[in-house]
Amino acid sequence: MPGFADSFWSNDYAAGLGVLFGKLQQGVIENRQVLTIARMRAEAEELYGQRLADIAPAVDKIQGGFGRDDGASVRKAYDGVRIEMEEGAKSHRKISQNIRDLVVNPFSRWCEAHEVRIQDSQEDLQARIKAHDKQAEAVKKLRSNYFNKCRLVEDIEEENKLAFQDPEISPKPMQPIPEIKVEPTKEPEDEDEPYEIGDDVYGPEQVKTIIAHMLNNIKLGETKVPILGVYQNTSAGSDIVEYLQRNMGSTSVSYAERIGQDLITNGFLRLIGNVGNTFANSSRMFYQWRPKAFQVAGIPEKKSVARTFSIPVTGSDGSDSPVGAVSEYLANWNVPGLNNSRPNETPAEKMRREAREADEKYKAGVEKLDEMRCALEEAIFVHLKFLERCELDRLKAIKTVVLDFSGTISNVIPSLQSTVDNMMLYQETVQPLGDLRYLLENYRTGSFSPRVVVYENYYSKVDEQTFGVDLESRARADRKRVPIIVTSLLTYLDHHYPDLEGDEARRGVWLHEVPLSQTHKLRALVNNGKPPSMDVFSEFDIPTVASLLKLYLLELPDSLVSSHVYEIIRTIYTTPAADSSDTARVQVLQQTLAQLRLTNIATLDACMNHFTRLIDLTSADEEYVSKLATTLAPCILRPRTETSLTMEEKHAYRLVRDLFAHKDAIFNELKRMSTLGSSNSVSGNANRPRAISTDESNRKAHMEERTRALLEKASGSRSRATSPAPGPRGHRRDKSTGGPETRFPIQPSVTSPTAIMERGKRQSLGPVLPKRTSLEVPDEAGMGLNHPVDGNLNLNGSAPVAVAAAVDPVAKIENETVLEKRNSLGRSAHASHGSHGARFVGGRRVAASATPPPPAAAATGAESAAAHGVQLVDAPMDY
Repeated sequence: MPGFADSFWSNDYAAGLGVLFGKLQQGVIENRQVLTIARMRAEAEELYGQRLADIAPAVDKIQGGFGRDDGASVRKAYDGVRIEMEEGAKSHRKISQNIRDLVVNPFSRWCEAHEVRIQDSQEDLQARIKAHDKQAEAVKKLRSNYFNKCRLVEDIEEENKLAFQDPEISPKPMQPIPEIKVEPTKEPEDEDEPYEIGDDVYGPEQVKTIIAHMLNNIKLGETKVPILGVYQNTSAGSDIVEYLQRNMGSTSVSYAERIGQDLITNGFLRLIGNVGNTFANSSRMFYQWRPKAFQVAGIPEKKSVARTFSIPVTGSDGSDSPVGAVSEYLANWNVPGLNNSRPNETPAEKMRREAREADEKYKAGVEKLDEMRCALEEAIFVHLKFLERCELDRLKAIKTVVLDFSGTISNVIPSLQSTVDNMMLYQETVQPLGDLRYLLENYRTGSFSPRVVVYENYYSKVDEQTFGVDLESRARADRKRVPIIVTSLLTYLDHHYPDLEGDEARRGVWLHEVPLSQTHKLRALVNNGKPPSMDVFSEFDIPTVASLLKLYLLELPDSLVSSHVYEIIRTIYTTPAADSSDTARVQVLQQTLAQLRLTNIATLDACMNHFTRLIDLTSADEEYVSKLATTLAPCILRPRTETSLTMEEKHAYRLVRDLFAHKDAIFNELKRMSTLGSSNSVSGNANRPRAISTDESNRKAHMEERTRALLEKASGSRSRATSPAPGPRGHRRDKSTGGPETRFPIQPSVTSPTAIMERGKRQSLGPVLPKRTSLEVPDEAGMGLNHPVDGNLNLNGSAPVAVAAAVDPVAKIENETVLEKRNSLGRSAHASHGSHGARFVGGRRVAASATPPPPAAAATGAESAAAHGVQLVDAPMDY
């Protein structure tokens, strides 16, 4: 059953979390309802007991009755009834007190703590999401600015080329060279850009009304500043704050000062007579309304007829601001800083410099956004797991409350046994796990699928990024068919499986739940577009390295098996004809996977080779294979848009199971298809500019035709057996068991995830395992990753197949060495004694003294290697 951490994700993060917190707030209200029932029942029992206690004193006041007849039998009956009234009062009072002690008081305290925990988590996540969204908007603006600068640079370069052409090649030699005047480029102003004032965002029309009202109601005057002169249209800071508190709904001076600071930031005000540009509530600090304020408000600016300065100004023509006059006055003294810092810079050089600066700002903004996204996802993971525990504890607490509530009544009043039995029956129907499953099945918004904000270089370079980049683009940059990050991770894992003790530990590498923060730490070290170093991987434990490969596949823009064929895969597994035989289904899968790019096929084959070899060599059972397929399913195939329907589908899981079971048949056929396509291409046109697998001409028509053929083939037969997919899940409610130790209250001290994150982060599987030197690690040739001289990737049968160097030696010593299935990847006891050691080559233990095969034997080994699927001879590529 999926948990909260894999069920409430969405593209903007807020939508999925909003659904979850809505349900959690509903749980808080449910707690109040249960508490109200218990409290009112205690009050009713208290009142009932008090009325029963009032019966005896009331009848004792009546004189002349049973008090005169001490020996009558009727007197004994009366006394018995009277005593029963008193005992009944005591019983009901006891019921009331027990309900308060066992239910109302402890559960009310727990409910308050639970509500605080939910509120703290919600506020923390909302603040993080708001900061992330703000940074995302800033990155969009930086990207737009960067692209605009690059376009301007290209435009001016084109103009310069046309302006300075050689007269010999000019169409009109006698025509004088045109003179191009380049004016300084001004930033495009977005007149419709909203303004953020205080905690609100206003449109242009709203700002126009607000500024006009301010200019008409705030006192405007003149302010004289020594040396600088007299400023027009000024207002005191205290007057502006008074207006804001009276008209803008400002409840405090600090909030009014913040609004005033926003007015300065947006260019409506400026501080005069002081250094800086800070707004303060002071009658001695004056602020001048800028011309922009009058322009936005549509009010003519008030200007004085003549200006008087305390110093002479040469050539003054009545400028609006005395700062210009002072600047002109000081310019005669050649004051540094007032003149242009780059007097010899041409407009073209200025534009290139501005483009470079915009590029650096954009790149820094993307890096900051990526860091914030990683931190946000880590916090969401921690909070979701914490909230899942809180919700489960709440359901268990309600179960305990109903149990204690019924117990207080059943222990005192046997006459209400039938009512108590009904309450006990209701208590038995509460199944916390079942309710949690219901919440997930009906309200989950999506599984974890990170969306990476990739730095988009203007010239389409991906040299500095690894994660989130398109698979084929990454492979092209690496000059490989399979990205180096994938082959490096698989190679490292093959080399270090022997470091683990036992097959159980090796199988658990792919099922272990590694903290996302630990995986992100390793991701940050290798996300640079360069081949990763094995020394970097050695700083982390093996499950973290395996989780990095899963994270890489999840962060791809499209899944390894493209989402374009998701509908075809769905049809294959939902059509009754697909359940008749494995052969027909495998044939359809072969044709479907043939539509993928060669990079995707090669990467998929490399992964399947690794997993099937791990399954075979560790003697994995059916349960482990099922868990492994469930874990890898979202990494291999994802729909383009995840909906409530696709979340319940198991097509990706069944595809992975088929790839495990029929890997050889599927990839051998893909190799054959590639061979035929390559032969036809070579015989038809030797100088064809693009390979058949990457030709995009008429792609849409070919895709539609292939889809129709696959659908017809998948639905061809109707007399077929049932599907081997797992049956639908049933909902079973077991009877709850347990003694008094399970009674409420339930651990009220639950640590907040914010405090957990501040304490530090632990590694997923203890300390990093030390290096062991008792086993020789095979080279790249032993892993089937050698690079031939010709640089061709062996995905077709026309070229020689490069096979692992140990294939034939392994066949040679199969009769001499017994492979222990329970510990098939373990180290030999003699591995550390020189020539008596062994090597781990291609998933098998091989004697170190085995001699390499002759060339003829290697050629024979190529045929046997074909049974393992497409061999990854990942050589450099020429693009």
